[in-house]
Amino acid sequence: MNRIEIDVLTSRQALAAFSKAWRRTASGKSVAPRLAFGSLRELFSAVTEKRLELLRYVGAHDGLNTRRLAHGLGRDYKNVYMDVAELTELGLLEKDGHGALSVPFDEIVIHAGIRDAAA
Repeated sequence: MNRIEIDVLTSRQALAAFSKAWRRTASGKSVAPRLAFGSLRELFSAVTEKRLELLRYVGAHDGLNTRRLAHGLGRDYKNVYMDVAELTELGLLEKDGHGALSVPFDEIVIHAGIRDAAA
């Protein structure tokens, strides 16, 4: 199963995670795809319920363009376009040269420690 992990990290934790990934890569080992946010607020602002719904829909209907996706979701094109842009920027959604959308992951795993994520 192809998955991405999303973490909510403090600055110190993010630096430690980056250093660890750098060492693994430098030694020729692979590094699993990860995203990190500084707070739960940032995470939930970037990965909203609507955006998760959009990812699930694309996962079930690979190859849609943004207009067909908006129609399938019953949402306004402009809002879907903005969500697609943000999710593509985060790497949670991919768009080919013809505008066809796909989800590169089967699963999203979110890690948010209680004490460190409070914000």
